[in-house]
Amino acid sequence: MSKDFDQFAARAAPAVFVVLWSTGFVATKSVLRSAEPLTFLAIRMAIVVAIMAVIAAVARPRWPGRAGIAHSAVAGLLVHGFYLGGTAIAIAHSIPAGLSALIPGLQPILTSTLANRFLGERVTAVQWTGLALGLGGVALILRERPMSGEAGFGWLASGVSLISITLGTLYQRRYCRDIDWRAGNLFQYIAVAIFFAIGAFAFEDRIVHWTGEFILGLAWLVIVLSIGSIAVLYWLIRHSAATSVASLFYLVPAVTALLAYLLFGERLDAIAIIGMMTCAAAVFVVNR
Repeated sequence: MSKDFDQFAARAAPAVFVVLWSTGFVATKSVLRSAEPLTFLAIRMAIVVAIMAVIAAVARPRWPGRAGIAHSAVAGLLVHGFYLGGTAIAIAHSIPAGLSALIPGLQPILTSTLANRFLGERVTAVQWTGLALGLGGVALILRERPMSGEAGFGWLASGVSLISITLGTLYQRRYCRDIDWRAGNLFQYIAVAIFFAIGAFAFEDRIVHWTGEFILGLAWLVIVLSIGSIAVLYWLIRHSAATSVASLFYLVPAVTALLAYLLFGERLDAIAIIGMMTCAAAVFVVNR
């Protein structure tokens, strides 16, 4: 029974991760109607720290040493801090939720290059073909999008997200694989909560409108994204090569754009759909 469940979990985890991760972009757009990005993220991470502290107190995991705590903090700042901060700032600066996932969606290209160079993972010619195919799909979705003014700053923030999530995935795989996820995540979220709180006090007015939409979106982002999807992501990182995990991010822009179209009416034309299908094909090729 355990073996069958493990096999089912291994097959289901990638799809579960893509869907959960994609909902984060549309939920972020919803909550940013009621709070500034860093203020919202500081509140979100403070709640996550409290939940993870309870989980750790009940589970009593093996605690990492000083080096493990430091590695967890660095991984947290990369995977959560600059990535989530960049994404939220991009959406706050007029980048549609359906497009805010696109620049970070280029992560597989960067991850494969770095994994090949620094982690010793061999990227085959077929995988490089899949990665190039995915890049072409993202290019189709990005065509004719505004890249200047306020949108230009938003795209810059998305670029920061791309670099941080790429480095964070590689860093997590190299230095945090043996750290219990409950203890490691607690230290990651503590570091990120401090990071966002400093940013909110330094750059924002910290005004929050506690509407039903904000509370519902915040609850979803805390429980489903920060706890659920991150646990799935780290499980995938421990059980898969960095290139294979990164290739899943090609599906995120497509799923996010579909959700944004259904929830916010963001444009989803034929060329964008072709681009999404190309991204899906790229994931299949890379994971063969």
